[in-house]
Amino acid sequence: MFDVVTSFLELGIKHIIPEGFDHILFVLGLFLISPQIKPLLKQATIFTIAHSIALILVAKEFILPNPSIIEPLISISIVFVAIENIFFTQINYRRYLVIFLFGLIHGMGFASAFIESSKNQTYFFTSLFSFNIGVEIGQIIILLLAYYIIGKPYGSETWYRKKIVIPVSLLIAIIALYWTCIRLFIHV
Repeated sequence: MFDVVTSFLELGIKHIIPEGFDHILFVLGLFLISPQIKPLLKQATIFTIAHSIALILVAKEFILPNPSIIEPLISISIVFVAIENIFFTQINYRRYLVIFLFGLIHGMGFASAFIESSKNQTYFFTSLFSFNIGVEIGQIIILLLAYYIIGKPYGSETWYRKKIVIPVSLLIAIIALYWTCIRLFIHV
C-alpha cells in the first residue's frame, strides 16, 4: 500500500511539475490578480474542490469526457482567466464561480493521467487520493514560488498591476490561445 501512495503521489506532482505547463499557467493566472495569501487560498480551495469532484466522477466513470473537447476547454479557461486579470482589478463572486467551473474541466483533464495509471489497481481510492494530493502539492509549490518571488516583494507596489499583472497575463493568454488552436486542430 505504501508503494501505491508514493507512486500516485509522485504521479500527481509530476502531472503539474514538469508536465503540467497548462495547469501551471492557470494557477499563475489565479495568483496574478491578487498576490495576497487569503484571496489566493480561497481561489485555490475552490479550484481544488471542483477538480477533485470531476476527478472522482471521471475515475468512477459517472461521466466520460471527450479529450478533444476537454483539452481545448482547458486552454480556453487559461485564456479567460488571463484576460480577466487584464480587465478586472478585484476578485468577486463571479470569479469564484468561474474558477469552480474551470476546476471541473481541469479535473477531467487530470483524470486521464490518473485513469491510465490506475487500471487494475487494488487500492482505487488510496491511489485516487494520493494522486489528488500530489496534484495539490505541485500547485502549492508553484503558488509558493510565485508568492515569494513576485507577490511578497512586489504585490503591494503601485506599479505591480501595470508592470507585472497585465504583461504576464497577456503572455499567458497568447500562449493559451495558441494551445487552443493547436488542440482544436489536432482533435478535429
